[in-house]
Amino acid sequence: MTCYQPASRETPVLGGILGLLAAATFAFNNAAARRGVLHGSVAQAIAISVPLGVPMFALAALAAGSLAVVTEFSGEALLYLAAAGIVHFVWGRYCNYRATKAMGANLVGPVQQVSLILTLGLAIWVLGESFTPLRALGIVLVVLGPMLTLPRGGTSARPRAPEPGIATAETTPARPANPPVPAFQANYAEGYLWSLLSALGYGVSPILVTLGLQGKGLSGALAGGVVSYGAATLVTGLVLLWPGQIRHLFSLRRDAAKWFTLSGVLVCLSQIFLYMGYAVAPVSVVSPIQRLSIVFRIYAGWLLNREHEVFGGAVILGTVVSLIGAIALSVSTETVLAYVPLPESIAAIARWQWP
Repeated sequence: MTCYQPASRETPVLGGILGLLAAATFAFNNAAARRGVLHGSVAQAIAISVPLGVPMFALAALAAGSLAVVTEFSGEALLYLAAAGIVHFVWGRYCNYRATKAMGANLVGPVQQVSLILTLGLAIWVLGESFTPLRALGIVLVVLGPMLTLPRGGTSARPRAPEPGIATAETTPARPANPPVPAFQANYAEGYLWSLLSALGYGVSPILVTLGLQGKGLSGALAGGVVSYGAATLVTGLVLLWPGQIRHLFSLRRDAAKWFTLSGVLVCLSQIFLYMGYAVAPVSVVSPIQRLSIVFRIYAGWLLNREHEVFGGAVILGTVVSLIGAIALSVSTETVLAYVPLPESIAAIARWQWP
């Protein structure tokens, strides 16, 4: 197995800016997808958003003069990058859209922070990273955050009935005139299930990307994105060969197509910024900043989907708690100790690590 080698030159400021851009564009991608699934299906969203990534990453790689790096990857690296694309862009995104359709992007965000726990576990096992008390605290907060967003009284909101004329992932109903849209009611059971399944994909993919890039830096990151999106697009195309899927795709409403296209462009921009950020700065700088996307989601949802999201103090509290947990999982203990002076006895405990 080829070990990952970081880029020789690190520019944390640029990496932080790229991480912030990745966070903002990813948040607005979720808001656009949420708007799209009001009048379209998740399968239609995937069929539009995934293929857009190939030309966008290819153009970015071409502009950076790194498109030819695709031919320099070993066979093993290509397999890792292809697997990362399928797991993240097909599995993870499909589950993410299903969760967003069920309970809105605001509630999905805190649950998906669980992906960091999986990433951390795999990083310790596969990449030789360490477990620390700070990361233990992060796990507790990441798990606690989504629990704070659950409805009080032990009851779940009723599932929101499909609107007439709105396609689901399984069927394509007729299109009578739409009545007024009923008030949104989150389906917590379905939303949490699909959120956790999306976290599975989002948690595994960073490890596969890290193994696939093999320390090739910025040029390798953009070229690797072409490989990942290409594999995801191939799988998406094979799924469309299933009987009835092409007909279902062409039944897409114009307003849903507009939002799905916007979502596809934004999520690809987010991935470009993120790949570039990881190539020029430490993960400990980029990853915590990128996790601000769950804060941006609330703002994006308020702008675009005010009537189709869940807002309130519990959602904001759960979002903040899970964000703090995500940062605790992402930053190093030494980075925290450099800014937070602690007694030597406590600092010694904080520096403990396993293995």
